[in-house]
Amino acid sequence: MTSFVSHTTIDCRDAYALSRWWRAVLDYVEDPDDPNEPDDDECLIRSRDGEHDLLFIEVPEMKQVKNRIHLDLRPRDGSRDDELARLVALGATAIDDRRNPDGTGWVVLADPEGNEFCILRSEAEVAAGRRNRDSG
Repeated sequence: MTSFVSHTTIDCRDAYALSRWWRAVLDYVEDPDDPNEPDDDECLIRSRDGEHDLLFIEVPEMKQVKNRIHLDLRPRDGSRDDELARLVALGATAIDDRRNPDGTGWVVLADPEGNEFCILRSEAEVAAGRRNRDSG
């Protein structure tokens, strides 16, 4: 017997606002049969393919310490650095730059409520790095 991840839950102060922010970041959608409302204390968003859900639940306390679990994001299109610029424009804050001179690495960001997540290189950037190593 095994388990599967039903959804990823994020504790927050404003479930509606944070679910809308992450919807824009990930291009997720709401359940049309249960749309999120501004006064909801729980808001669910789903990947367009229905494979992953994020559930935002309001809690009374503010974030206190570093996350013990976080999301690692890869851009679907474009580069890590292009996606970094888009996320910062949406309201993310860069908190730790782990990019290396050879183009590898990642950037640690925080969402508007301080939850950490990382932006990695796109799959195309990773593949290009492998090709460059193999040809040199």
